[in-house]
Amino acid sequence: MFRIYRDVRFSKDKTPYKTHAAAWFYHRDGGSTVGQEAAHGGAGFYFHFSPEETHIGGGIWMPPRPVLNRIRGLIAENPEGFEDIINAPAFKRKFGELENESMLSRVPRGFDPNHPAARWLRFQSFTVGHPLTNEQLMSPTLPEILAQSYETMTPFVRWLNSASGLKPSSLR
Repeated sequence: MFRIYRDVRFSKDKTPYKTHAAAWFYHRDGGSTVGQEAAHGGAGFYFHFSPEETHIGGGIWMPPRPVLNRIRGLIAENPEGFEDIINAPAFKRKFGELENESMLSRVPRGFDPNHPAARWLRFQSFTVGHPLTNEQLMSPTLPEILAQSYETMTPFVRWLNSASGLKPSSLR
């Protein structure tokens, strides 16, 4: 669970640190350094809610450079394997496209600009998600809604964790 407060006793800016509650369920081998500089918790599942919006998502956001290079290397080696997961009908129906925030305008150094996976190599984060309505958030079926979304996302998260060098986990 992310913290939603900050110490404002000596600050001129008294606005809250965050105006939403969120949780990230990361890989079991992520370790105790998750959330610190250069730490790597692997890909995982995300849930966010606030009065303005509710969002469910997952993947890996802005991984450290060595991890990003491993992911890009595996995509470059086998673009079809990656595309099979993100183009699966259930995945596309639920999440659409990968979120393209912080996407590079060119293919990174070391990769051929004409590579068949050039589009995917430009990503710096590999995340997907979709909004939930307030009715869904307040519904007694919220656990089932989350479980279905996370189940659809699981092959994507597992692929990213494997590409990141983390051990496979069959419990997720």
